[in-house]
Amino acid sequence: MQRSKHRRAHRRHRRAAVLLTVLATAAAGVSLVPGQPAAAAEIPVGSGSYSDTRPAGTSGPVDSTDRPVTPQVTERMAGQPVPTNDWWSSLVFKRYPDKPYSQPMYGHPLSYQAVNGGLEIGYPTEPAVVGEGRQYEFAHKADLTLGVAGLDSPDTKADGWSDWTVSPYWSDGSRTLRATIGHGSPYVYAEATGGAAEINAGAAPEVFADEGSVLGVTVGGHHYGLFAPGGSDWTVSGTKISAELADAGYYSVAVLPGPEALEEYRTYAYSFVTGSKVDWDYDAAAGRLNATYTLETEAREGEQTGTLQALYRHQWQHTSDELTGHEYVSPRGTMKVRAGGSFTTSQDVTGVLPALPETGGVDKGQLAAYVNEVADSPDPFNGATDTYWTGKAFGRLAQLVPLAEQAGATGARDKLLAAVKERLEEWLTAGGASEFSYDGDWKTLTGYPASYGSDKELNDHHFHYSYYVMAAAVVARYDPAWAADSAWGGMVKELIADAANPARGDARYPFLRGFDVYAGHSWASGHQGFAAGNNQESSSESVNLSAAMIMWGAATGDTSVRDLGVYLLTTESETIRQYWFDGDQEVFPEGFGHQTLGMVWSNGGAYSTWWTANPEEIHGINVLPVTGGSLHLARDKAAIDRNLAEMERENGGPAQEWREILWEFRALSDPAAAKQAYDADPREYEPEAGESWAHIHHWINTLATTGAPDTSVTADSPTAAVFAKGDTRTYAAHNYGDSEQTVTFSDGHTLTVPPKSSASDTG
Repeated sequence: MQRSKHRRAHRRHRRAAVLLTVLATAAAGVSLVPGQPAAAAEIPVGSGSYSDTRPAGTSGPVDSTDRPVTPQVTERMAGQPVPTNDWWSSLVFKRYPDKPYSQPMYGHPLSYQAVNGGLEIGYPTEPAVVGEGRQYEFAHKADLTLGVAGLDSPDTKADGWSDWTVSPYWSDGSRTLRATIGHGSPYVYAEATGGAAEINAGAAPEVFADEGSVLGVTVGGHHYGLFAPGGSDWTVSGTKISAELADAGYYSVAVLPGPEALEEYRTYAYSFVTGSKVDWDYDAAAGRLNATYTLETEAREGEQTGTLQALYRHQWQHTSDELTGHEYVSPRGTMKVRAGGSFTTSQDVTGVLPALPETGGVDKGQLAAYVNEVADSPDPFNGATDTYWTGKAFGRLAQLVPLAEQAGATGARDKLLAAVKERLEEWLTAGGASEFSYDGDWKTLTGYPASYGSDKELNDHHFHYSYYVMAAAVVARYDPAWAADSAWGGMVKELIADAANPARGDARYPFLRGFDVYAGHSWASGHQGFAAGNNQESSSESVNLSAAMIMWGAATGDTSVRDLGVYLLTTESETIRQYWFDGDQEVFPEGFGHQTLGMVWSNGGAYSTWWTANPEEIHGINVLPVTGGSLHLARDKAAIDRNLAEMERENGGPAQEWREILWEFRALSDPAAAKQAYDADPREYEPEAGESWAHIHHWINTLATTGAPDTSVTADSPTAAVFAKGDTRTYAAHNYGDSEQTVTFSDGHTLTVPPKSSASDTG
């Protein structure tokens, strides 16, 4: 989430290798999360290990005063893995000692904030452009506070959660309130004991319908339906609205698209949502990713099932399911409403490659010289010691391995592989100067030395670990035995499980820690301790994990990890296009004069980064690292062109500091222009810390030869891609398997790829 300037100097640090006797685990018996906690300081996982205690002098999750914190959950949820890095994480991670309830939480269309008397809800519809025009926000403002008469709770805890819903809980010893809220839900479902339902309005409500147990009110220009049990009667006194609940103990409230929708929303008002779940299916033969989003419901009155659910733009544009005519305003553009229990989205899959294809357009002598310069460096890790900067170095070195092979520099290839292996093994072994440690309270695996709050705030695990998994995938391509679960693959899977665990019932890690399945992208802050909700800056580093999982899964034969990577990348690619780059130019509000965001916030977005206002880095932070997993960005070449044109306007001319990153970005849209800029530059400087001249040289010259990615053509393999220059297409694929593979593309072209090899041809 928060980081210092990327091009900072590194302090040199080397560590001694630590030998540890470990227990080998049979490969067939190892799951995605193979290690089991034991009464020992070092937990063996294949040839590696992690620690069950933090290194001396280090910290785990703390509040803003540096005091240790534990998950704030009810007794029945104690010990369950808590999904930090979510839209509602401030319910469980109390960042501020004087705020025991929550920060504003943005479910869209509703916003929420827990307070002592219950749950504030609002419907932000008017954006404010702030920060000298650099940020827009749909800030939370309470229209209603839902509670129980007399409730004065000392805190709020989480009493349950599912894929995109959560149930905050209040108790003052005499009264309790449990609410269920979620992404896309216009309803809040309340369960209360110890008193009447009491709702306090932010202003005197205007009643537009009064039907006893059903009340329609307008507050702050927004329309709400209030639904009490049959036989109850809502009463309004000033700004207080109340109803006796008798023995039923429940009520619900819905934000309405308009007063005329009250009767339709009454239909589903007593069908309480009890859970949410996404299921994904990668249809390789069709080159499609299908995802079904299902809400579980329970009828409190009558027999109605299902509910009304508001879909984000990235969802309703990719579903063929019937929608109602209702719409809502949100920071992500218009939301559209579906009636029922589920909906399904379907998208084309853009493939990934371990490297761009070998072509005659690259000067192999120059490429070999660049590669050897890095391989022969006395410290190819440039002094990196913490998880993030070591990860950046892993990414830089791993990308050079297949390029060294293309250049015929096999000695450099082997030297780079050996360096990556050695440093990975150091990190994946407990007891040395660098290690991973498991926190049993927060159910998380943290690397030490940590950085940018990855320890104290549980920030950025998906960013940091993406580089480790990507490096491991490169090693697995050349040394499958190294990647076996009984060797080092088990520990790689631990990192995947911490950041993106697909198992909901796992006792050691939460389901998809960083990825918000309904929002369609990851969140970076572990605690969500901001008035603007949660945030994510570098969407491209999030995608780096997804691409790494595809390659790791393909290299190790783990189709479940591969297919999860396909789901994550395909989904987040579309949200990046819509919400970071405003690809359709329908999301950013009027008055916000930018074409891209450096950061997406729950309540809006910002043209900024955590560490600088430099336009080059604002635009570049959602591009790096540039890899064979970046090809999806070429799905919207017009957005790339607008993005770079704005960068030059804001910068007062072409990029200077991160020009190589932005050349590579331009090459995904206009390879000739990128090559022209590259050729004209004397290149007498050190590139960004995750880049190298070898990779830049190869990327620019390869795409100048093949043309930009043609994402209109898909394949029946997730490790395949197409490029187009004029009327000529270049087809490329990598085969991680042990037998020959024929890849079929959606335009009918086929490509035969030898085992454990890359291949390409034209047509």
